Amino acid sequence: MLTQERHDMIINYLSERNTAAVSDLADMLDTSESTVRRDLTALDRMGRLRKVHGGATAIKRRHTVFENDVLTKSTMNTAEKQRIGRAAAALIGNDDFVFIDAGTTTSAMIDHLNEGLRATFVTNGIVHAKKLIQKGFQAYIMGGQIKLTTEAVVGTETVANLRKYNFTKTFIGTNGISVESGYTTPDAEEAAVKAEAMKRGRRNYVLADHSKFDLTCSVTFGDLSEGIIITDEPANNKFRKHTIIREAEA
Repeated sequence: MLTQERHDMIINYLSERNTAAVSDLADMLDTSESTVRRDLTALDRMGRLRKVHGGATAIKRRHTVFENDVLTKSTMNTAEKQRIGRAAAALIGNDDFVFIDAGTTTSAMIDHLNEGLRATFVTNGIVHAKKLIQKGFQAYIMGGQIKLTTEAVVGTETVANLRKYNFTKTFIGTNGISVESGYTTPDAEEAAVKAEAMKRGRRNYVLADHSKFDLTCSVTFGDLSEGIIITDEPANNKFRKHTIIREAEA
């Protein structure tokens, strides 16, 4: 049995019973207890369950209205964001017309852009715009209200400006991903910008590390089917039923 299959069976078992003993999981999977323990350790690191002495417990669906500032976010899951950013940057080709959303994961993507690209970029990220022009790219920043905590340009003016563009690709950040609520963020104005950008994109990529899965924030800005997710860890198969998921190589 493949590792991913075992992981999905463990998660499904927990979703029905809330708790599981290592011995019970070993019997169900017809494998050794040492293999089960390794699986539980891996799933705990992914945030998909909580490993406890002798087994594991299910993680209840998470909801949040809180958002950290950029400085705090920049210290979280940094290696994972670099992996995702590298994979996303590789998707951009010459002559692409690209929207890059504000956020720390999308910022990591700019670090990996080939400076020889002949792509054109539009962004609502203040730091993003600076990084793009420093690398010699043709770049435009959206007009609107500046939000200090996320260093993003938002508001009705930003949304109106987006309506004149037709992007070949968009790269969107998200605070939460769930089957029930789709892509979510705590701020209504940022959600409006993300939603409009995705409407204007021929192909939309959502950049999210493993901590964003099964998390729901206050405002939905898109259904799962509207974006291709680029992430650092294999996601539960329940998400794959709704969209394409690409796993960034280590």
